Amino acid sequence: MNRIYFVGSGTPTPTKSRFGTCYVLQLDDEFLMFDCGPAATHKLVKMGLFPTQIDYLFFSHHHFDHNADYPCFLLCRWDQSVGEENTLQVWGPPPTAWITEQLIGEQGAFSHDWKARVGHPGSQEIFENRGGTLPRPAPKVSVNEIHSGSVIKQVRWTVSAAKTRHIDPWMPTLAYRVDASQGSIVFTSDTGPCRSVKELAAGADTLLIHCWDHQESMQKNEAGMITGTLAAAEFAKETGVKKMILSHQGPNLDRPGSKERAIADISKIFNGKIIFAEEMMELDLA
Repeated sequence: MNRIYFVGSGTPTPTKSRFGTCYVLQLDDEFLMFDCGPAATHKLVKMGLFPTQIDYLFFSHHHFDHNADYPCFLLCRWDQSVGEENTLQVWGPPPTAWITEQLIGEQGAFSHDWKARVGHPGSQEIFENRGGTLPRPAPKVSVNEIHSGSVIKQVRWTVSAAKTRHIDPWMPTLAYRVDASQGSIVFTSDTGPCRSVKELAAGADTLLIHCWDHQESMQKNEAGMITGTLAAAEFAKETGVKKMILSHQGPNLDRPGSKERAIADISKIFNGKIIFAEEMMELDLA
């Protein structure tokens, strides 16, 4: 199976229909999460998935709409485990390792929580009732900081990273391409028009691109850090992808009639399949 779960398809601006960014890509029995925005853990469970099923997490960057639920996900995945699960593997640009240590390290912000659950007899009994065997292990995460050009090879899939044009020099941001036997998909994350991401996406089957607003509504610096409708269309056209998925839409694109106008404008430039992502949507990728 090759399926994507749109756990979060929004931005830092909360709306009734979307908030924050988080995607889960299912490749057979493996689940790869991309970003971990607000309430991602709860929304994940509402979609029928569970934190202990996620063995791989990739961060594009560390704006809060992409990482705010990271402590919740880490602690929930650890708390619900029985010690038999795979170690969570996390990749992302700096400061991914520092953030992780500050959250669940020996002196991290949530160390008081996990130490109490490790040591208290009642918590130990809950752990045993769940199927665990004492002594209860402390949280363990494998964190790998990566950069543009990094390639992560697993048995059934490969993930390649490329630098995006977003908020340099304040914070590095990465796009990711996943190649598997089922096909290829690119998660652009937040980016303006950018050669490195276009090269990463060249010839892919699917492009999941972040699209903030109608192009004419965006100012110069906005359009340099994240694509609007027409820039996203040009992006998809130049890469030769078969399908583009618009996500990370700002509030303006969710207004009545706005979605339809966006798709109409994009279709004048890109003649492949266009999908407008909705939060909590599932999509099989052919």
